[in-house]
Amino acid sequence: MKTTVRMDDITPDMDWEKFLEFKALLDKHRIRPLIGVVPDNRDENLNRGANKGKEREKIGDFWEYIRALQNEGWVIAMHGFRHVYTQKRGGMFPLNHFSEFAGLAYGQQLAMLEEGKAILESHGIKTDIFMAPAHSYDRNTLKALQKLGFTKMTDGFGSRPYVWKGMRFYPISFRLESSLKKKNGMTTIVIHTNTMGRKDMEKYGAIFEKNQMISYGDYLKEGAAKRSLPCQWAEYCMATAKHILVKMM
Repeated sequence: MKTTVRMDDITPDMDWEKFLEFKALLDKHRIRPLIGVVPDNRDENLNRGANKGKEREKIGDFWEYIRALQNEGWVIAMHGFRHVYTQKRGGMFPLNHFSEFAGLAYGQQLAMLEEGKAILESHGIKTDIFMAPAHSYDRNTLKALQKLGFTKMTDGFGSRPYVWKGMRFYPISFRLESSLKKKNGMTTIVIHTNTMGRKDMEKYGAIFEKNQMISYGDYLKEGAAKRSLPCQWAEYCMATAKHILVKMM
């Protein structure tokens, strides 16, 4: 199975030491990932200021660095607006039962997404890809995103990109170990470098060595089939089941 990488929670105050170590691993294997940039982070859990150190100093201006990554072929997604969870909703893809967007009125979601997009564009970053915090979104989210020109989502389950409710979805892995054993199809590994440890770095290094890895830009070139309602119901049930299993662990 062809496998690509998405990295969540990209902010000025993230753990730069871990980010740069993982970036070196990606560079070694010539993998250019998708990165989810939070336009106006207000989530204190993502602030790893104590870990800035010399690594942060090397980066310089955050937005200039993100633009440089984009110029190198890294793909940028807008990762929510402020990454603050205000709703106890799972939405259409209920891996988690909390959300920044799902459950809010259309007008409120539109205003949040519009402001987030404006912040990115004020720093010279344009994207039509959305990465929902906690993987949680609803029909109003999709409607508002399309109003603002977004056409793609990095979420869902499946072995190929698919079209649903006017958006293109690029699935993530349901269970990575099982996905990597498959010969056909494509999937995405979801990475949070802020919380990675030494064993995680070694694990992903081994995965990159042994599997057919591709850059996210190549994933975006794949054709997308229209998703049927029964398949969408199945995806919802799979997300619910995974939520329950994770809660039990």
